[in-house]
Amino acid sequence: MSDDAHAMTRGTETTEALDPAPVPAAGGPGDHQAARRAAWVAPFVAVSMFLAALNLRPAIGSLGALLEEVRDGLHMSGSVAGVLTSVPPLCFAVFGFAAPRLARRYGPGAIVCAGLAAVTAGLLIRPFVPSTVPFLLASALALAGIAVSNVLMPVIVKRYFPDRVGTMTGLYSMALSLGTAGSAAAAVPLAHALGGWRSGLAAWGVLAAVALVPWLVLVRDRSGYGEKAAGKEAGGASAGPARDVLPSLLRSRTAWSLAVFFGLQATGAYITMGWMSQRFRDAGVSAGTAGVLLAVIMVMGVPLAFVIPGLATRLSHQGPIVVVLCVCGLVAIGGLYAAPVGGAWVWAVLLGVSNCSFPLALTMIGMRSSSGQGVVRLSAFAQCTGYLISIPGPLLVGVLYQHSGGWTWPLALMGGLLVPQMVVGWFAGRDRTIEREAGVGD
Repeated sequence: MSDDAHAMTRGTETTEALDPAPVPAAGGPGDHQAARRAAWVAPFVAVSMFLAALNLRPAIGSLGALLEEVRDGLHMSGSVAGVLTSVPPLCFAVFGFAAPRLARRYGPGAIVCAGLAAVTAGLLIRPFVPSTVPFLLASALALAGIAVSNVLMPVIVKRYFPDRVGTMTGLYSMALSLGTAGSAAAAVPLAHALGGWRSGLAAWGVLAAVALVPWLVLVRDRSGYGEKAAGKEAGGASAGPARDVLPSLLRSRTAWSLAVFFGLQATGAYITMGWMSQRFRDAGVSAGTAGVLLAVIMVMGVPLAFVIPGLATRLSHQGPIVVVLCVCGLVAIGGLYAAPVGGAWVWAVLLGVSNCSFPLALTMIGMRSSSGQGVVRLSAFAQCTGYLISIPGPLLVGVLYQHSGGWTWPLALMGGLLVPQMVVGWFAGRDRTIEREAGVGD
């Protein structure tokens, strides 16, 4: 097995080791005290998760809406702006690998708390730096915090809500979409109200600080729900048989189809978040309206994040859903080229539908393995590889935008990427599992 495959397996073992230990049965002398703690811990964690999720996308969404002001204020070229919009997937891939190991040592709650602290610090620092390089570094700090929180939030769900994983994951996903849409819509009005883009961006750091407070309480909790203790208790859990039974996913066509599909849909999503507001503004739409249009694109993920996974599980082949979503994207991109102002709201809705390939990708990852360990390995491989694949896209858009002086070539790139996304998504949606593909069961 290659070094990459060994690294992927180690990350999987670490994630599995974070599964929570069961709460002791009733009957001990501390039962009443434990019951009182349980009565407040569960709803407190739910609120904490919701607040955290709301703050895991404004670092990206608010910057996309104010990208023109930031570029002018920092004298940033289009190519450098492209680098800036490529930083999120890079941080998600790099720091996502580190999160499980850190959580095993310190506890997932402590690392989520540290992640939110990094988000707060990065968002408060970056608007007031004098040049591009420290702005990029402060952004990377915030995105590193987002990355570890992204990876570990499902662990928190499983720890505190083992019998309500679907419900709480839905709540978390909805909060992510609301945070993305809200930051895109409010960024420009907030900047105007506070006197400039610097104060407007810094305001999101204040909101992140509010979300940090309940996690400080959870980390200090020394009851049976303490996260560090939970990590230690689970640290000796067996990684299960998947490591021995499944060969390297580097040789799996299904795994690679999912990874490339995930990477291409992520590419489109980050191009949209980083550049679409600029596209509308260049066409003559006001800054405030462009922000609202970006919010419309993002908010489409709120209802569809619930609808698409349910529909996908009812079909033996998810390829037709992939085709519908990609066709919506192609129509939207064609409209953005031909009539960006006249049909702006229609294109925003269609682009928002197309960007809902993310929940579909996550659903297909769960359906392409017949074992829990296999799902974790497949998820780690597809997401981390996919985020690495997505890095060049926003950068390329910045280069094309700067050197072509318009949107013909950037839009052509966006439309061109949807074609291979449709193809690999069709293959990823076939009714098969990585176990069956490897000839080891199913």
